[in-house]
Amino acid sequence: MTTKNDQADDPFKEQPFVSHLLELRDRLLRALAVVALVFLMLFPFANKIYVWVATPLMEHLPAGASMIATEVASPFLTPFKLSLVAAFFLSIPYTLYQMWAFVAPGLYAHEKRLVLPLVASSTLLFYIGMLFAYYVVFPLVFAFLTGTVPDGVTVATDIAKYLDFILTLFFAFGMAFEVPIATFILVWMGVTTPESLVEKRPYIIVGAFSLGMLLTPPDVISQTLLALPMWLLFEVGVIAAKLFGKRLEEGHPEGLDGDHRAVGPAAPAQAAAAGPTTPAPGEEFVRFEGDPSPEKESWRPDPDRFVPLTEAELDAQLDMIEAEEDAEAKAERSASALVERKLKDVQKKRDAGDTAGARRLLYEILAEGDADQVSVAKNILQQLDTD
Repeated sequence: MTTKNDQADDPFKEQPFVSHLLELRDRLLRALAVVALVFLMLFPFANKIYVWVATPLMEHLPAGASMIATEVASPFLTPFKLSLVAAFFLSIPYTLYQMWAFVAPGLYAHEKRLVLPLVASSTLLFYIGMLFAYYVVFPLVFAFLTGTVPDGVTVATDIAKYLDFILTLFFAFGMAFEVPIATFILVWMGVTTPESLVEKRPYIIVGAFSLGMLLTPPDVISQTLLALPMWLLFEVGVIAAKLFGKRLEEGHPEGLDGDHRAVGPAAPAQAAAAGPTTPAPGEEFVRFEGDPSPEKESWRPDPDRFVPLTEAELDAQLDMIEAEEDAEAKAERSASALVERKLKDVQKKRDAGDTAGARRLLYEILAEGDADQVSVAKNILQQLDTD
């Protein structure tokens, strides 16, 4: 029987759901605390940060023109909002680390080796997308937009509207640069294959330009500058998925997956050759290439790992459970019949005047009987007490 102390001492035992919620709360609070700390560091420089962000537009304004604030609180709230958003963007690595630390205990070793680089590369690509928007897209878009101003119209952009505009572009380009990560994950999860993605390339290109039209201002330049990187990054993701597939095949030439189990046609042969899953005394499991265990250590299977049962094993387990249930039912019926006999003996002893013997049997019924039998025994004891 497992005690509470045993569960607390074994870190591999399943923990209560509330403990997971408490851990998630703590990690979210840490992430929010870091965002708040970065915000406090950036807020004194909020106006300078806004000037730096607005430079691509102000460089293309006509001589003597400037940006304006049409609302009373805009000169304060707009830099404040920019500092808060910048703090969130700069804190993304730590936030992703907290998410990683929360889910990492539930991952296998080979999954950890793959997920951690994906998290790091996705963060880097998001930042690269934002820099691409600032240094490449903004100058071209603002040059185009300010160059199409009709005669007699003065460009005086509101600072709040400008901030909303560039934040939309930052987010759109940051997410667009995540295309290779999304492509790789879809292939890794088995949702699709690189060959299938290559066949759908024309639809991908049309979809990229459609997203560019929806996520960018209504001009051809920004739409094209978003669609082309998405298409090229999609090709990068397909190439990475192909290389990963080849590396996996080379690392497991006999049809082994990342969990050291046979897949495909090699599965029955390996299962027959492997024999029992428990090594004989003095023997060790054979190490395979890509083994997640440390070097110079024999591989041991995870005892808590789920292994699907065969149909025969499943039928045997069900038969055993049914047999145990039948045995328990028979035991309960025999115990109930024994208590019923004792109740009859109680009545006989009462008729014979043996009150002490009747009480002794009633106390045994209180310890062995079910709810109804115990209730009857209590009523009889009350009658004996009143006699």
